[in-house]
Amino acid sequence: MRLWSLHPKYLDAKGLVAVWREALLAQAVLRGGTRGYRKHPQLERFRRHPAPLAALASYLEAVCAEAEARAYLFDKGRIEPARTRVAIPVTSGQIEYEWAHLMAKLRLRSPVLYEKWRPTEAPEAHPLFRVCAGEVEAWERR
Repeated sequence: MRLWSLHPKYLDAKGLVAVWREALLAQAVLRGGTRGYRKHPQLERFRRHPAPLAALASYLEAVCAEAEARAYLFDKGRIEPARTRVAIPVTSGQIEYEWAHLMAKLRLRSPVLYEKWRPTEAPEAHPLFRVCAGEVEAWERR
């Protein structure tokens, strides 16, 4: 499971579909609707939030907005209604780590997108996240 801290605009089609599915799975886990993935480290930052389902709903809404911008048909009705707008901190080190990871994927899987995004020096975070100084997050598996 990879719930990117990066803005979904950077993902190729395969990556965008994957993050949609994985975030829906994460939503099911947080609701207690599945037994798998309950201890997955990517969920730690959502669990720490006072409103974890609202945070995940905000995450999914941004992924869905990117899908709509690309004319993909993601079912927005699968997103749990969020009662409040939320934000989660993410470290600059995490953004840098994920950027390198994504660029390595795009280099092999989508060379056109790789070339498009390669000059980017400061990639945007997913709208849910607020970037703060720091190293790679402790929950990240390297």
